[in-house]
Amino acid sequence: MSAQDEIKRLTAPDIFARKGGEPIVCLTSYHAHTARLVDKHCDVILVGDSLGMVMHGFETTVPVTLDMMILQGHAVMRGSKRALVVVDMPFGSYEASKEQAFMNAARVLKETGCGAIKVEGGTRMAETIAFLVERGVPVMAHVGLTPQSINTIGSFRAQGREEAGWARIEADALAVAKAGAFSVVIEAVAEPLARKLTAAVAIPTIGIGASVACDGQILVMEDMLGLTPLVPKFVKRYGDLGPGIEKAVADYAAEVRARTFPGPEHVYPMKGKKV
Repeated sequence: MSAQDEIKRLTAPDIFARKGGEPIVCLTSYHAHTARLVDKHCDVILVGDSLGMVMHGFETTVPVTLDMMILQGHAVMRGSKRALVVVDMPFGSYEASKEQAFMNAARVLKETGCGAIKVEGGTRMAETIAFLVERGVPVMAHVGLTPQSINTIGSFRAQGREEAGWARIEADALAVAKAGAFSVVIEAVAEPLARKLTAAVAIPTIGIGASVACDGQILVMEDMLGLTPLVPKFVKRYGDLGPGIEKAVADYAAEVRARTFPGPEHVYPMKGKKV
C-alpha cells in the first residue's frame, strides 16, 4: 500500500467541520475486535465510561477508574484505523482542578494514542475545557443528562422535559462551545430543546436520546445490539445478539456434557490409527 493509499484517521477538527453537514455517526466500543468491526462505518468511536455498566456490571459509571479507561482506550486504538477515538474521563479524574484535568487528560492521550477526551458538565466545566484546549487537548463536552452526576440528580431521567428547565441546559451548551469544545454530546433531552441547542451552538451536537435534531447520534453498542437486558426507551435495537449467544453457549454445553463435540481426529486425522 502506497503512502497515498493509507487510511487517514479522522481528527477533532474534521468532526468540528461537520457542523450542519453530513450526520456524524458514533458508537461506543471497548475492545479491539468490536472497534475493528465498526471502524469503517463510524466517524467517532467513544470509549465510554459506560464500560463500567456493560462490561463490569456496575450499577452506575461512578466506580470506573482512569486505568480502566486507558486500558480499553488502548485496545480500541489497536483495533481501529479511521475513526476518531474519544476516551471518557471518568468521575474523579478531572473535577478537582484544571491542573488535575490536564495531567490526567495528557496521560490518556499519551498512553492510548486517542484523538480526544470527553468530560461531562456545562458551565461548571467551561473554565477547565478552555484550559485543556489551550494546552492542546481536544475536548468533547457532554450536557443534558450527565450520568456521572447520578448521585445528585437521583435517576437517569430525561432532562428539559419542561420548557422552564431549558435555560440551564442551553447555558451549558453555549458555555462549552465558547470554551473551545469541538463537539458536544446532548443526552436525554426533548426534541424541541435539542433542535434549539443545535441551532444555538457553532459546534456539532451529538445526540443520545435527543432526536434527529442533532448533528449526529451516538449509542452504546451493547444496547443497540441487544446485549444488555435493560436499555433506555429511546434506544432502537438493530440486532438481538443476546439470545443468539446464549443459544450457542447452551448448544456447546450440551455437546460437552454428551461428549459429542469434535475431537482432535477432526483436525489431525491419523491414518490407520484410532485416537
